[in-house]
Amino acid sequence: MTLQEQFGQIDIYLFDQILRGNISPGMRVVDAGCGGGRNIRYLLREGYEVFGVDISAEAVAEVRQMVSELAPGLPVENFQVAGVEEMPFADEFADVVVCNSVLHFAQDEAQLEAMVRGLWRVLRPGGMLFCRLASTIGAVQGIAFEALGGRRFKMSHGVEWLLVDEPLLMELTRGLDGELVDPLKTTVVQGQRCMTTWVVKKKARSGRTGRMFVSSGMPGRRC
Repeated sequence: MTLQEQFGQIDIYLFDQILRGNISPGMRVVDAGCGGGRNIRYLLREGYEVFGVDISAEAVAEVRQMVSELAPGLPVENFQVAGVEEMPFADEFADVVVCNSVLHFAQDEAQLEAMVRGLWRVLRPGGMLFCRLASTIGAVQGIAFEALGGRRFKMSHGVEWLLVDEPLLMELTRGLDGELVDPLKTTVVQGQRCMTTWVVKKKARSGRTGRMFVSSGMPGRRC
């Protein structure tokens, strides 16, 4: 078996979490916005209990076919057509929730908040939320962002994305009463975009409710 066959096109920063033991056998993993399944090929081969959603019926059908080939004992019904705001899973369902290159498709901050709340809802206390999304962090001269108003920008490849920044991600972390697993890490893709990795641990239930966007306090952090 080649490395490509074993790991597929897994995101290198997600692979880093596996190497460090933050995602390990026996954990239940939800891929929120799974697309064609590039981030779960390795997990399927290794016998993880994997679930996923995507708004594309074609993508879900592709993932189900992959599941039937690589993990025939896993129900294909684990993968459903749904948005991350309203995933068909119970509260505190998963040990790990992965949301890779999805959140920047939010139309505005209200939808971004709904998406993040949907991810957080299905994560158990002590679990880990892994997100990778476009941002303005680390943007330098030559990055092609055309401001459209608010946090929306037209990217160099013609699509419109909602771009976060460090203050917003820290505000989201505080509003979730979460704890950063790692400092924010951003990769600058020459002349195109900045992609930030945001990894948050869900602490023990605190009873906090209300809006996510708050302005006081700082989370603890493990590096």
